[in-house]
Amino acid sequence: MCYTQKKNITVRLPMYPQQYIDYLVYFHADRDYFECHEILEEYWKSFPIETRSAVWVGLIQIAVGLYHQRRGNLTGAEKMFAGALAILRDKQLSNLGVDREALLHDLQHRLQTLHTTPYADLNLPLTAPELVQSCKTHAKKRAVTWLAPSDFTNSFLMHKHTLRDRSHVIRTREDTIKRRQRN
Repeated sequence: MCYTQKKNITVRLPMYPQQYIDYLVYFHADRDYFECHEILEEYWKSFPIETRSAVWVGLIQIAVGLYHQRRGNLTGAEKMFAGALAILRDKQLSNLGVDREALLHDLQHRLQTLHTTPYADLNLPLTAPELVQSCKTHAKKRAVTWLAPSDFTNSFLMHKHTLRDRSHVIRTREDTIKRRQRN
């Protein structure tokens, strides 16, 4: 928590992890759902296994579901949205400045209409003004527009999982194989 003084009254403001703010900016400004996944997965994995919160996985699944839906992989999207719905029933989501009930409703509706409605961007129902302001400030610093629509002409954004540089991942796997062979 951080504190601020307003007219001689101390108000407690929640502190949000920078990775969460980054996730929200990629989600609502860049619409780079693949990057959302990368950022939150790394953050989630930074905790010991026994203390990892499933709420991060639910948020990751929403981003991955939107990535799949936007690309036309409705089976993948359906799986991710259903998983997110199951996980995000946890009340911890409210601690992240999100209207849990509104989000669950939006996800349920998206899941029900997935095969009959064209893709549309989803905005997470953020309820914390200080969180929204932090995100807008961060978006401005990165020169991206908060609540911008998806750019369907950006092929890298649309197909990032196949177009990104994976040389470091491949190198790591090769090193692991070589170590196993030596042992």
